[in-house]
Amino acid sequence: MLRVGLTGGLGSGKSTVAAMLRELGAQVTESDALGRALMEPGHGVYDEIVRHFGSQVVAPDGRLNRARIAEIAFQQGRLQELNSIVHPPVIAAQQRWMEEIWERDPNAIAVLESALIFEVVRDARARGEKASVLADWRRRIDRIIVVTAPDDVKIARYVARVIESAAGREFSPAERTAIEADARNRLSHQVPDAEKAAQADYVLDNSGNIDNLRAQVETLWPRLVAESNKSHQNLSLQ
Repeated sequence: MLRVGLTGGLGSGKSTVAAMLRELGAQVTESDALGRALMEPGHGVYDEIVRHFGSQVVAPDGRLNRARIAEIAFQQGRLQELNSIVHPPVIAAQQRWMEEIWERDPNAIAVLESALIFEVVRDARARGEKASVLADWRRRIDRIIVVTAPDDVKIARYVARVIESAAGREFSPAERTAIEADARNRLSHQVPDAEKAAQADYVLDNSGNIDNLRAQVETLWPRLVAESNKSHQNLSLQ
């Protein structure tokens, strides 16, 4: 089985690439979805976030107020605190998923979509965790695909996504500017594309249109299949 990490900054288009790889036959899991599930009531991650940040992050329905958490993390400079709670259990969930895929199909291409593969390593090393699995992505991933795009393109995509999710609501120029500022702030916490690309096995340029991106993915796919057929690695994180 080939364990593939698919990453890219906010608005890079990694989710689009993940969908294309799924269509071609890859097994895909999304770190954001795993994280959201673990942040639901009844999970230890939920309990620890509430304990650490207080009742201010709990919505009236008892679930976490994700907008409030994002504000605390990005606007108040507490992103590292949040990540230190969320990342370890998400990594563990990813490992369980990989093991399940391995049991079903040893020749599978298992794609882990995550915006923060390199950031997890950076943050773990900053905390002094030199020997932990979080401090070395190579212990859990065989190949890295990085999706790149210019920052202005990423920001425009993020703004469009936020507006689209608002179901037709009109946004004032000031609100659009605030969304752009939020996007720039989020990007500032991510490792730049150039650094990611320098460490990647494959780089996909998503500065163009969807057809161009699809062509790159379809060219890459046979190479991943060939590598998967040759891969017999031990999946243990130990």
